[in-house]
Amino acid sequence: MPELAHDLLGTINHRLDAQKPSGIRAFDQEVSKVPGIIKLTLGEPDMNTPEHVKQAAIKSIQENDSHYAPQAGKPELLAAISKYIKDTRGVDYDPSQEVVVTVGATEAVVAALFSLLNTGDKVIIPTPVFSLYFPLVAMTGATAVQVDTSADGFVLTPERLEEVIQREGKGVKAVMLNYPSNPTGREYPQDILAGLAKVIAKHHLYAIADEIYSDLVYGVKHYSIATMIPERTLFISGLSKSHAMTGYRLGYVAGPAQIMASIRKMHAYLVTTVTDNVQAAAVEALNNGRQDPVDFRETYEHRRDLVAEGLRKLGFEMPTPQGAFYIFAKIPDQFGKDDVTFAKRLATETRVGVTPGSAFGAGGEGYVRLSYASSDEDLTEALRRIGEFVKKLN
Repeated sequence: MPELAHDLLGTINHRLDAQKPSGIRAFDQEVSKVPGIIKLTLGEPDMNTPEHVKQAAIKSIQENDSHYAPQAGKPELLAAISKYIKDTRGVDYDPSQEVVVTVGATEAVVAALFSLLNTGDKVIIPTPVFSLYFPLVAMTGATAVQVDTSADGFVLTPERLEEVIQREGKGVKAVMLNYPSNPTGREYPQDILAGLAKVIAKHHLYAIADEIYSDLVYGVKHYSIATMIPERTLFISGLSKSHAMTGYRLGYVAGPAQIMASIRKMHAYLVTTVTDNVQAAAVEALNNGRQDPVDFRETYEHRRDLVAEGLRKLGFEMPTPQGAFYIFAKIPDQFGKDDVTFAKRLATETRVGVTPGSAFGAGGEGYVRLSYASSDEDLTEALRRIGEFVKKLN
């Protein structure tokens, strides 16, 4: 096998070289080596993609739908996304200019950040949060300003946002919001969002709203900041979580035409276009699959209650998740705050895989994230094993 020429060593992109691999994925790979482990590490729905959605993809292949699609997305999919957003958020995006179909919500985030940011810009990111945002911001030459929200119930308040903006001074360009949150499952109430919108508008900022989990909420109504300040918001979502389509890699971003022109250009440079049969499946999911996430929600809510009750009986504390499919549990005080060591021991001694909270940024230390997107049988057995582990440590 060839080895890189010695004189080329150390010549790669230094911004990329400075970034560590995803702590979530790295830890998952490490614990996956444990035989018989029950993995509650990744946000991977255990549901199957709805049958009618699969059939739409199959039909697309059978009809030889195999040529380049328009770069921003097929017109019928752009129209379906626009209609869905109008129905659920009340914002009317022009499908021909203000929506782009992406390879998962991840590419939507990448295209948005690389379209917006310049060297020296700052992005305010409430934490704990999905850690992908940090290296992406860094690779643009901008700075991710982490705001620990653990003292405020894992929600960024308008007062705290104002305080951070005043402290950071010049250079703040955007606020990144992910809700329902990965990893805490916390939602943003309407009044808090309205307050954030006022602060963002006051300081002439962008709002980047990653609402990929918004179809999976429990007992609360989801509100979007895009409804409040559409002229400042980049709205990001997709079908990975709502329709159990993680492998399809279908996301999208919507916003005002002026900024979307840059995002369309960035998207074209990144991937050219999204796969044809995936877009056909997405049209079916959005047009005829509104009930699918409702059915999934009932199952996830049951599992949330199962895991939360079980962990609380073992001495763990947590905010009750209002959406997504994660529990962010505080390790009992007697076990200290070293969440990495705790999670490693849980994996090797008890064969249960969870993700250390510190992987999600400031405020995550001393917590672990468990995904309850797994079967009742696996969750029940995982709780039993965690109980034995806690008993042993006590």
